[in-house]
Amino acid sequence: MNTYFPSGKGLSETRKWFVVDAKGKTVGRIASEVAKILMGKHKPNWTPFLDMGDHVIVINARHAVFKGSKATQKVYRHHTLYPGGLKEIPVQRMFQEHPERVLEYAIKGMLPKTKLGRRMAKKLKVYADAEHKHQAQKPEFLEI
Repeated sequence: MNTYFPSGKGLSETRKWFVVDAKGKTVGRIASEVAKILMGKHKPNWTPFLDMGDHVIVINARHAVFKGSKATQKVYRHHTLYPGGLKEIPVQRMFQEHPERVLEYAIKGMLPKTKLGRRMAKKLKVYADAEHKHQAQKPEFLEI
C-alpha cells in the first residue's frame, strides 16, 4: 500500500481565503483558531514542515475583547537596544492607537518561531474596522 505524502508543489494555487469577524470575541480564542488555519492544521493532509495553511482576513479588530484582568494589566514590552530602552505599552493604549496590532501580536505568538512561521504570518491580514480590500479573492466567512 502506498501512503499519500504531499509535496510543496501547487500549494499556493489551492489556498482559500477566509474572513473572521472579531467583534465581541475574546482575543486569545480568535488567535488560536486563526493560527490553526494559517498553519493548515484544519486540513487532513497537514504536514508539519510545509506551509499548508490558508489566508485569513480578520475584521473588526477594534471590537475584540480581553477577559478578566488582562484588559487592565496586560502590557506589551520591547527594547530599543539602547541602554535603558525598555518600552512598555499598556493594552488600553495599544487598542486606542493600533487595534490591529493587538490581534497580530497574539496570532503571530501562536505560530512557529521559524522561517516557516514567518511565511505563515504573511498570509494574515488584520483590519481595525469592517472594510477590507480583498473582495477580489472571494473570501469565505468563517464563524469562530
